[in-house]
Amino acid sequence: MAYTTIDDGSVYFQTALWSGDNATTQDITNDGNSDLQPDWVWVKCRNTGGNGFSHNVHDTSRGVDNNVNKSLAPDDNDKEGLGNNVTSSAQFGGVSAMLSDGFTVREGSIDNDARYVNESSRTYVGWQWKVNGGTTASNSNGSITSTVQVNTVAGISIILYTATGSNATIGHGLSQTPEVVITKGRSDNHSWIVAHKSDSADFSKVFVLNTNAASVTSTGNYQGVAPTSTVYSIGTSGGNNSTGGGGLYVAYAFHSVQGYSKFGSYTGNGNADGTFVYTGFKPAWIMAKRTDAAKNWYIADSTRSPNNVNKAHLVANTSDAEDTSGDANDSYFDILSNGFKLRQDFSHLNASGAEHIYMAFAEHPFVSSKGVPVTAR
Repeated sequence: MAYTTIDDGSVYFQTALWSGDNATTQDITNDGNSDLQPDWVWVKCRNTGGNGFSHNVHDTSRGVDNNVNKSLAPDDNDKEGLGNNVTSSAQFGGVSAMLSDGFTVREGSIDNDARYVNESSRTYVGWQWKVNGGTTASNSNGSITSTVQVNTVAGISIILYTATGSNATIGHGLSQTPEVVITKGRSDNHSWIVAHKSDSADFSKVFVLNTNAASVTSTGNYQGVAPTSTVYSIGTSGGNNSTGGGGLYVAYAFHSVQGYSKFGSYTGNGNADGTFVYTGFKPAWIMAKRTDAAKNWYIADSTRSPNNVNKAHLVANTSDAEDTSGDANDSYFDILSNGFKLRQDFSHLNASGAEHIYMAFAEHPFVSSKGVPVTAR
């Protein structure tokens, strides 16, 4: 029995840290064991929050170009494109190129517009996933023809499609049934709609990534129809299938890969000696949320906070700065060789008896592809 097909998580996921310099461009390179040319980059300013410091997402399926702003912000519902007070794409600061081992950020020409990615005195984090080098293919498995960029080894797919406004199916290109699908409208203002199999296997309940809302039953988004190994369903909700503004959408789909990624749930115990969550690998990145209450989406990683207890958290649904204050409102994790453990009686992530969903990607597996336990790190 193979314990993993991926012995080094840095082949497919890495985290980069940098300080902004307001230069015209700055190349951000990785420090992982392997070179990684990313296809999906998620950037956040760490030491400053508020207006102008939103999360910033780019991918090679939608396109990364020095003269075209394709950013999307997970903490708001804005459509893809020009930012506030920006009248031309050339004025916008953002991710302008993907490199063989990282990416390039550039300064905007409007004062403070580069704050998203490269303003002086600001510190930043960039989470990066490798998909398929920007190579896409047409997929006609669904009733709507989609354009997919897929990495079947790493269990990730970037899906582009044009809405019809009617119930439909979308081909995702993965080799297995997706466990998580995150959808965002590109050409009109729509919220980020998240379906997670641990909250509802038939995707009848959804979350909104840009808010802290509890999951709600909504067949208008994914129809309440379980995804298959070839397609998932969309309803007529604006979050997934509105023709407004041209009806352009992007979706990110995932399934677990043993030893590399895990999409699951856990029950909180309301104790500082919190719940242990087994993943089968040492996590490099974790995002988690309570399902039944208005609680935030918390992100932890092993690069910003390499030692336990991991106290450095960012919140996906707000533009707030990173919090390492150590007060009772912090999300504390121990990141372990085979999973993670909650270290705080915290109602957002460790409420007694409450279910919480999570997404996690590996630094390295607990047991290698040869069946050998890895050295503790």
